[in-house]
Amino acid sequence: MTLLSSRPRKPVEPGLLSRALEVAGRLANDATDVITATAGRGARPGIEDSPFDWVTDTDRTLERHTRRILTAEFPGIPVVGQEFGADVGSEDAEFRWVVDPVDGTANYVAGVPWCAYSLALVDAEGPVVGVVADPFRGQIYAAARGRGARANGQRVSLTDRTSTAGAIVCTELTRTGPWPGMGGFIERAASARAGVRVLGSAALAIAQVALGHAAAAVLHSYHEWDVAGSVALALESGAAVLDRHGEDLALPVDGLLVAAPGVADQVLTWWQESANA
Repeated sequence: MTLLSSRPRKPVEPGLLSRALEVAGRLANDATDVITATAGRGARPGIEDSPFDWVTDTDRTLERHTRRILTAEFPGIPVVGQEFGADVGSEDAEFRWVVDPVDGTANYVAGVPWCAYSLALVDAEGPVVGVVADPFRGQIYAAARGRGARANGQRVSLTDRTSTAGAIVCTELTRTGPWPGMGGFIERAASARAGVRVLGSAALAIAQVALGHAAAAVLHSYHEWDVAGSVALALESGAAVLDRHGEDLALPVDGLLVAAPGVADQVLTWWQESANA
């Protein structure tokens, strides 16, 4: 039996939670405007680069804007970003901001309407506040520790599942292609009458679980900035958040499973068996 994500986490000063949610929400709205106005309109990274390495002017512009606002509003809290790395002292700070300005850059470049802006305030126990902008659906997903998760201000609470039959399970490719055992994982899911989808945004894959659209999401590898915002949503919606060994870790370093609690064991078994096959 897996250990589900029910461990109480350290409370955070309410004033900080409120301010962080407000500022992160503003930044997510800013990002939505920029992404929807520019997606698929001329950004052309070098074709010799892997799509997993693509960086556009939009990535850089949004991260600079995010850093400028956060530094002004929360002096002393370092920022870690995909494009410009980590501020000095981020590893030892009580809190840090983590930002991915465009999660799903290859989709953004192609004009495929499936990418996200992700921002989270993180402490030693995981995400404290998380905000994910889903620009093409006009949604801002937000969560704060102990305050629940919301989509455009409406409370989100996960309805548990008892079966994966007929359900969607999300995963993502690694930088070099399918992860080891991915084929076997897809076969095991199909045998259980579940459909696996690879859509190109880790943040949105996890968000689909928190929103109840998908039964689970499995990420063989990831960066903290890819998932911190959406993991906050998952935790506050009531999803299980586990590593590949079934341990309850909010941001595990060894792979990530986010699932409706009632099917977490089953999906974890597919993952473990396919990796060991």
